[in-house]
Amino acid sequence: MINILPIQPHQITDAKYVISAVAQRIFVPEKTVQDFYDILEEEGELNDVDNFQQAYVEDRGLFLVVLDDNQLVGTGALKKLDENIAELKRLWLLEEYHGQKIGYQVVSHLLDFARTHGYKKVRLQTGETQERALRFYTRLGFYKIPSYRKSMDNVSMELELAGT
Repeated sequence: MINILPIQPHQITDAKYVISAVAQRIFVPEKTVQDFYDILEEEGELNDVDNFQQAYVEDRGLFLVVLDDNQLVGTGALKKLDENIAELKRLWLLEEYHGQKIGYQVVSHLLDFARTHGYKKVRLQTGETQERALRFYTRLGFYKIPSYRKSMDNVSMELELAGT
C-alpha cells in the first residue's frame, strides 16, 4: 500500500539513495548507483536532505516520502523561496512506480501545503532532457518562465496557485 508522509530522521539515508538511484539513470547511466551516491555525498548535493528539518520544515516547507508498505520509493519537497513563492524540489520516484499517479499525489499534497501556508506561486527547475518531467509539469499547469536561479537545470517553470 502506498503512503505519502512527512520524512522522518531514520528515512534520510533511504531518501538520498532513492534520489541518487533515479538521478543516476538519467544523468550518468555509465556509473553505478553507489558511485553516483558517493559523488553526490562528496559534493554536498544532498545536504538539504540531511538537514531537512532546517532546510524545509522550519522555514515554511515540507519534505515528503513515498512508502510502499515500509519501503521508501519516492520523495518530494516544497521549499520557501520568498514570502509568496515556494519551490518544488526533490521530486523523485523509482521508475517501476511511474504511471500510477503517485507523482501526481505527491505534488497535490505539496500544492495543498503551499496554498495552506499562503504561497501564491510555486516554481521549479528541471532539465530540457527530462522530457517526461516536462510533460508531467505542463499537464499540472506549470508554464515556462525565465530562469530564477543559476542551476544546471536549464528549464524554469511556475504555477500560480488558485484560491490563495
